[in-house]
Amino acid sequence: MSDSHHDDPPTTRLPRVDAPAAPEQETGRIGEPVPPASEGRQPTGPTLLEQMGGVPGIVASTIPVVVFVLVNVLAELRIALYAALAAGVAVLIWRLVRRDPIQPAISGLIGVGICALVANQTGEARGFYLPGLLYSAFLGLVALVSMIVRWPLAGVIWHSINGHGTEWRQDSRLVRAYGWATGVWAATFLAKVIVQGGLYLANSETWLGVARLAMGYPLTAVAIVATVLIVRRAERSATT
Repeated sequence: MSDSHHDDPPTTRLPRVDAPAAPEQETGRIGEPVPPASEGRQPTGPTLLEQMGGVPGIVASTIPVVVFVLVNVLAELRIALYAALAAGVAVLIWRLVRRDPIQPAISGLIGVGICALVANQTGEARGFYLPGLLYSAFLGLVALVSMIVRWPLAGVIWHSINGHGTEWRQDSRLVRAYGWATGVWAATFLAKVIVQGGLYLANSETWLGVARLAMGYPLTAVAIVATVLIVRRAERSATT
């Protein structure tokens, strides 16, 4: 008994052609198309707040001042100056390791260096606070001048932080609101000059350091809240 073999008919295989991928699209993490950066929005550079390292960067830049105030109460002036400078260097190294923006750390280190130089030259701890007093007086004067020329400082800073332009100056209600907000900041700087300046003249170094800390973030926070409330109310009225 013999086996019979049946040959299968030959088949023709067509080459596989894959659909070309759209060159203008990229695949995301799970294969979803990612639209080009030019669609829907224009690329923008970092805002002023981002360049400053955000809120953590601003806080970190004031650590050397806090260290000086605390160490100056417990030890002599020279040790306090060394501690403040070491704190500034430590903050800079810390931000370098974390690959965070180093601009606020460098600014803080330069600032504490200037304060330490003044204190070392005068031989008095209160000299450490003199540059800050002069800086507050300067900012208060700038705020008042900006209100007079109708370029209120609060509006300029607010829109710089948020990466906006100067269109807000076309709305008189916004200009007026930013003027009131700038007045709040001018009063804040004036209060610092009056209180801390009085303690400086009285040579009350310990209380001057306490006032420097107490009138730092708390007073600044009050001015920020007032600015936000004033500006948001003006923006709501501008859209109605």
